[in-house]
This record gives sequence, structure tokens and C-alpha cells, in this order.
Amino acid sequence: MALDLVAVALPTPLRRCFDYLVPPELRACLPPGVRVEVPFGRRQLIGLVVSAPRQAEGGGYQYKPVSRVLDPAPLAPPDWLKLVLWAAEYYQYPVGEVVAAALPAPLREGRPALGRQARRLGLTGAGRQALALLPARAHRQRALLSALAAADLQLLAGEASGFDAAVLRKALEQQWVEERDAVAEPGARTAAPPLSAAQQQALAALQSAPPGFSVSLLEGVTGSGKTELYLRLAEQTLLAGRQVLVLVPEIGLTPQLSARFAERFGAAVASFHSGMTEVERNDAWLAVAARRVQVLVGTRSAVFAPFADLGLVVVDEEHDASYKQQEGFRYHARDLALLRAKECAAMAVLGSATPALESLAHARSGRYRHVRLEQRISGRAPPPAQLIDLNVYPTRHGLTEPLLAAVSRHLEAGGQCLLFINRRGYAPTLLCEVCHWTAPCRHCDARMTLHRARGRLVCHHCGHEELPPRVCPSCGGARLLPVGEGTERIEDALRNHFPGHRVERFDAERLRGGDKLERLLDEVRARKVEILVGTQMLAKGHDFPALSLVGVVNADQALFSADFRAVERLGQLLTQVAGRAGRAEQSPHPAEVLIQTREPQNPQLRLLLGAGYGALAERLLAERAEAGLPPSGHLVLLRAEAPHMTEAQVFLRGARDLALAMLDGASEVQLLGPAPAPMERREGRYRAQLLLQASRRAPLHRLLPGWLDQLEALPAARRLRWSLDVDPIDLF
Repeated sequence: MALDLVAVALPTPLRRCFDYLVPPELRACLPPGVRVEVPFGRRQLIGLVVSAPRQAEGGGYQYKPVSRVLDPAPLAPPDWLKLVLWAAEYYQYPVGEVVAAALPAPLREGRPALGRQARRLGLTGAGRQALALLPARAHRQRALLSALAAADLQLLAGEASGFDAAVLRKALEQQWVEERDAVAEPGARTAAPPLSAAQQQALAALQSAPPGFSVSLLEGVTGSGKTELYLRLAEQTLLAGRQVLVLVPEIGLTPQLSARFAERFGAAVASFHSGMTEVERNDAWLAVAARRVQVLVGTRSAVFAPFADLGLVVVDEEHDASYKQQEGFRYHARDLALLRAKECAAMAVLGSATPALESLAHARSGRYRHVRLEQRISGRAPPPAQLIDLNVYPTRHGLTEPLLAAVSRHLEAGGQCLLFINRRGYAPTLLCEVCHWTAPCRHCDARMTLHRARGRLVCHHCGHEELPPRVCPSCGGARLLPVGEGTERIEDALRNHFPGHRVERFDAERLRGGDKLERLLDEVRARKVEILVGTQMLAKGHDFPALSLVGVVNADQALFSADFRAVERLGQLLTQVAGRAGRAEQSPHPAEVLIQTREPQNPQLRLLLGAGYGALAERLLAERAEAGLPPSGHLVLLRAEAPHMTEAQVFLRGARDLALAMLDGASEVQLLGPAPAPMERREGRYRAQLLLQASRRAPLHRLLPGWLDQLEALPAARRLRWSLDVDPIDLF
């Protein structure tokens, strides 16, 4: 007997969809893309229909019926569902969990697909005047107006619980505050600035792409005006009635870029990132589907927004590792963005001053158009970097005399200074002077970092915290010294050395919660901050016109790493952070970049500083080709974690044997390992890994589905944690 069945993706760890019986009254209500509630064991789950109802023989199996349909129409267009299904297959991840990752939490939970008509609070012109005139004793009114002045459009109506309701009501009555749409409304356009000759040439090259899907790599030096080209392409797309997706690697880059688009076009612009509430993300997601949003600026998860008619995809800082999800569903947003553009016949632009080697290889092969911007808008060349040899110049709290003297010169000339150190905390470890004990993490093969501001030792790998000991736990000695430098220590040293100047620290510890980063960046642009100390968050996309000195406290961390991508990342990071300096057309002092290192003769460092990132990239591409590593080869990493290393090794040896049996002597896929992970113990579990390497993608993807089926059947698979990472960017 033929039955009407429908395939449903459910949030379970099983890598398949589930068939359910379609009641006759629901047959017309189950197109792909609607949510349904179905019985699953003793529970009711919310799932997504992934294919139209079909007829099949029952075969004596008792199929359970769909309980109810939650949506009158599909939540998203067909290309969205195609993207989700492709991602599940490519990354070999359970399709129901991929669907869950692609949907906002309220929709996953079965709530109605109705965007909340959220309103935001904004300060009016009268409100700004009132703020200037209010007496100091009106502290509650001043607090509200000051918050809105510093962060216009950031407080949602109904969520201003930090402010007195009566004060808020009075501010609305006095018309000091007004309610506005949560999604930026169309407004007055600002005029586009004139393009430089180099920008005009680059824009013409981008616009000459054939209609429909195309990919262009826009390689432009820092300060060359790539963002203005994004805006020009977006204008062309919006005039054609299509939507725009702009991906950025960090939450901190979304406010300024969203503001640029809103100011230029007055179009409906929304943000999408993990710093927003689930309700805000849900509102933006549904507004994109309803075409109430024309431009969406977001981090990697924004790639799953349900665009009705996507015409342009921009991936800014496309080289950034933040685009790769490192836990759970390990997708790469840049790669999915390109697939999204292909399915929507949209133009894709990958922008960077330091493109990923994969993107450069595609440009070299002709798969991507390669457009270059080799001059800054200001016409000034990027400042050359100079090395400070730490073998010659001693440091005090991580800083040499030449670097401190340079900071002093630039401050006297009215410039701003950025000191870069990619390490949070005060010191990387605590050392006993007597027995040389260092503070270990009890859960990881790592040292604990001293965070003096919090008075804690913190493991940056598992998050474990504890109080620093008063005496050495090993020998009882009382001489425990912080060794090495982190952002806190550099900040303290600069405050002590330059007491009359404002020093601010930019790292995850300092900027946790709220919109602290954006407020602090505004103060930097207003030149209220003179010395910035920061991690890599300051190397990405920020424009500080008055910044004239960049000092890199230590460039050596990545030079001897076992990770084959380490030198590429170092080249990108040093180029990006150096590019923050000297971007203004006129500067009170010639820009400088100073890099402290104990390896001034390192050939890769010399090549980077002497010939630039492009030359380093060419050498690395040749080395990767010789070793068969990406982009000249393809990798899949099987990780295992267990309470004992032997358990992880036994599982991985079994996995290796299964793969070898399936390959049956074929040499297209090489298996390396199993071997302990570079960090062998983390979060109390021992870690090992098996690496699969192939020169072509196809043999790997032929192997994976059947291999995973067999892995899941291994008895050891149920006794430990294991995961598969397709195209890993981190082998640790």
C-alpha cells in the first residue's frame, strides 16, 4: 500500500532525515521549508520539511504522522534550503543540527514566524540641547540622554530596564527621545566622495564581470578605499531591486559598516551577530525574508539569512580565520557565501589587504577575477617597518628604549600610538625563582595566565580560574614572579612611563559586554585616547586617521609554530596592524612601524618586511604545493577526546583501519596518524587526531559518508567524544 510520506530534518545527532506520514488534510500544507511538529520517541520535536510529500510503499513499517504544521508558507526561499542541505553533506554534519544552526532560536523553538515590531530609542536634536543644559543634579535624566548620545539607536524600547520608567516617559513627552524602527529606516542619502584614479580603475574592473554569478578578489592595501567600492557595488545592486549581504569577521566592525551603508543609501540596513539578543536576531532574519531589509551586515552566521533576492555578497577581510566555525558545525562562512552567491546568480567580492592563500591560488588559476588597489587614498605610501633587535636592546616590562622613545616623539607631535601584543592578561605565567615551577592548568597541557586586574590565574584554553598562590606549591618559596608580557602589563608600563597621556587597552577582557568597543573607538577617533594597547581586534578594518606609530611588542610567537598556517597568519597580522598607521592625508609626524623581535634575520620575516605580503604568499604557495598542503591539497581531520589517551588512540586506530579497508590499496587518500594533538590534554580530556590528506577533493568526499557510517557503529564511538573537521584551519 502506497503511503504519503514527507522527509523532516530534526535536531538530533543522526546524519539523516526522518520520514513521517502525511495526514490527508495536511498534504497541501507541506512544501519544503515549512516547520512541523512531529513525534520522536516520547518527545515532540520541531523540524523542517526538506522535500515535497512523496508516495512510497509502507513495507509494513508503522510511520508516525505529522502532528501539526507551524507555517503557512516556507520560512525561506529554495536557495536557502539548498545551501543548508549542501552544507550538511559537505561538512558531514547532521542535517537537523545544520538547520538548527541556520535558524534563529525563536524559530527553532517553534514560535510563530512573526517579527516583533521592535522600536529603538534615539536622541533628538532637542534632547542633545537638553543634555547640554540639564543641571548636574538631574543625574537620572543625564544618564539616559548621555547613553543615547553615545550610542544612538542602541536601546530597544521596552528593554531600557536600566533607566527609570518615569524618566523615560518624561523624555518622550519632552521630545528629547524618539522611537524609531529597530531596522534602520530609509532616510536622507549622503553624497558619495569622489574616487581616486586607482579606485575608478578597480571599480570598472569589478563592474565588468559578466551578469549573474562571478567572484572577484579585491586585493587592496590598507587604506586604499575598498569599503567605498563595496558601497558603489551595493548602490548598483539596490538600484536593480536586489539585496546585499556584507560579512565581517568581528562583531566590533558591524556598527561602523552598518552606519556607512545607512548614511549612504538611506536603505533599510540591519546587523546580525552573536552580540544581539535572540529576539533582535529573529527580527532581522524575518525582515530579510520579507525584504524589509535591503542590506545585512553581519558576522559568519549572517550567511544563513533568508534573502528573497540576493544580488551582491561582500566578504570583507576574507582571509580572517574567524569565518571558520571551530566547534560543532564547523563551516566556513566565506565558502558558503560563495555558494550562496552562485545559487542566487549574485556578484561575490572577497576583499582583503592580505588574501588567504586559497583565494590567491583561485585568482592565479583564473577561477576568481583578481582586482588590485595598490595605493592608499591619501596617496601616501604605507610606512616601512623597522626591526628592533631584542638581542641588542633590553626590555623593561616588554618595551625597549627605542620603542619608548618613538612613542614619546609621536605624542609630542600630536599623534596617536598603537602598541600591539596578541596576548591577553598581565603575564603568560607565574614563575618560582627558586625551583622554576610555573603555574600549570590542572585540566590542560598549558600554563595559566596571570590576570592581575581580576586577581586570578586563568587558563585561556578551558577557562579554569584560581587564585594565585602566595608561596610556591612545589618548594614553598616566596619569590613568585610574573614572567612575560600581556596587554595588562604593557598598559601599566605605558601609564607609568607617560602619566600625562590617556592609555586604553583593547582586548576581550576589557571590552566584555555591551557596546564598550564602539564607544571606545569613538573616543579614539575623537582623539581623546592617545595610546592604544590591543590584541588582533585592532588589526581588523578600523580607521584611525591620527594614528602615526604602530609598535609590535613581540613578532616571534608564530615563527616556530608547528602549524603550517602560522607564517601565513603572521604575515597577515603584521601587515594588517602596520596598516593602521599613517592613513591620513596629512599627519603631524611621519608614520612609523616598529617591530620588536629576537629573530631579526629570520628569512620569512625579512621577506615580508622587504618585499611585502605578496612575496611571502608566493613563497608559501610554492612550499604548500611541494608538501601537498592547502590550497594544493585537501584535508579532513578526525579528532577524538577521552579520559585516557589509550581510548582515543584505540578509536582512531580502528578508524584508520576502516578507512584503509575501504580504500583497498588506492593511494589517492593518505592517512597520517593517529597521533596525540599538539595540545595533548585539554579540559581534562586527552586528545588525539587522524589526518586525511588528498590532492583532489573528490576521493575524500567519496570516502567520508560510508566511513562515518562505520565509525558510528564502532563500540568505542559511544564512549568518547569525536568530531570530523572538513577543511580544518586549526590542527590543534
